[in-house]
Amino acid sequence: MVEPPDAVAIRHVAERLMKAHPQMDTGLVQSSVQTAYEELRYARVRTYLPVLTERRAKDLLPPDEQTERHN
Repeated sequence: MVEPPDAVAIRHVAERLMKAHPQMDTGLVQSSVQTAYEELRYARVRTYLPVLTERRAKDLLPPDEQTERHN
């Protein structure tokens, strides 16, 4: 469960990832963000929590097939 001060930032992370990966299931993106947040939620320094959560959530998502084909 996301704590209220972090809720808006985490919602924005999920929205950015859904825009970046429109072909992915919304539920998968949201669960990746939630898992990433759960791993980092007890961090002492909160400033970088959204950035770190987004990076970790990207790692949890399966590879983007379209991106893989163009590289």
